[in-house]
Amino acid sequence: MNKKDIAARKDIAINKLKSLGDKIIEDVNQNSVPAIKVPSRGTSNLVYDEDKRYYILGDRFGQRSLGNVKQINKIAQMVYMANFCKDLVRRSKTATLREMYYVSEGWDVDFGDQQESNIVGEDLEVTLGMTREDLGLMPEEDGASVYGNLTVREDDVEINALKSGKSGYTISPTIDDVEFIEADVKRVIAVETMGMFHRLVQEEAYKKFDTLIVGLKGQAARATRRFLKRVNQELKLPVYICNDGDPWGFHIAMVIISGSAKLAHVNHDLATPDAKFLGVTASDIINYDLPTDPLKDIDVLRLKELLKDPRYRDESWKTEIKKMIKIGKKAEQQSFSKYGLEYVVDTYLPEKLDAM
Repeated sequence: MNKKDIAARKDIAINKLKSLGDKIIEDVNQNSVPAIKVPSRGTSNLVYDEDKRYYILGDRFGQRSLGNVKQINKIAQMVYMANFCKDLVRRSKTATLREMYYVSEGWDVDFGDQQESNIVGEDLEVTLGMTREDLGLMPEEDGASVYGNLTVREDDVEINALKSGKSGYTISPTIDDVEFIEADVKRVIAVETMGMFHRLVQEEAYKKFDTLIVGLKGQAARATRRFLKRVNQELKLPVYICNDGDPWGFHIAMVIISGSAKLAHVNHDLATPDAKFLGVTASDIINYDLPTDPLKDIDVLRLKELLKDPRYRDESWKTEIKKMIKIGKKAEQQSFSKYGLEYVVDTYLPEKLDAM
């Protein structure tokens, strides 16, 4: 995003945080019991939007009122956190969720543990309709790695992901503050494991496929999903996801494509519905005669759950899931090494991309 867009998001965040306090003050001045409406994040309020192709929240709300003794502490926690976030955004600072938890030790309200403070943080972002990153709160995890001819600007410093060492550019947790300057590529290939990331870098896949290579490090962090959303939306780059051939690899890919149920309130910023699955399928296991592991009972159970998930509604997904259950096998990306270290780049990916 450019500086104007970043400044606009900052102003919106400050105004929404301020309005939360103003609403409570207004209730007091009108001799009303202060209350905060919080959209429900329960499973009964999750709706899969067929047009948007990701989960959204329904229209159910809960109300936290100072008239309810059991809810007083929850409201106080949210107000203290909102005030803390307002100060962060005003000063253009950030804090990790862990740091905020320790800062709260000095507040007049108490969190039993960090999990409780994290939940209140999610309540705050869903109430305000903004991401926690917009509110200055960051996770602890490292960002994913990007390798390829992409130039970005962070704090007036330009960084090229092709000239940042073999580990590439690390996606910033404040990715919305990063401006895309230039991208001389035609696509993005995101891979589940860092082992495969380094293999593609070593085999110069970025040249052969004119691509950015993104190492997801397993389940993609929110900043990684936001990065993929932005390069797809702003730079018009098609996104391909190459994961292991098992239910967990399928799930990692689908969270990028159609979002997660847990984050239904921010899927509009994170989901990339046009991303394509390029990973190992049951058909690949058969056609390439890959080394495999037998499916465990928990794998079969998870595959059957995926068949009921509306995100896997396409017949191609259903066919591959049913086929995997039938053959009772799963395979990792690295299993292609059976044919040599270069096989993925020289044979497998070209054939898969051509088929797509």
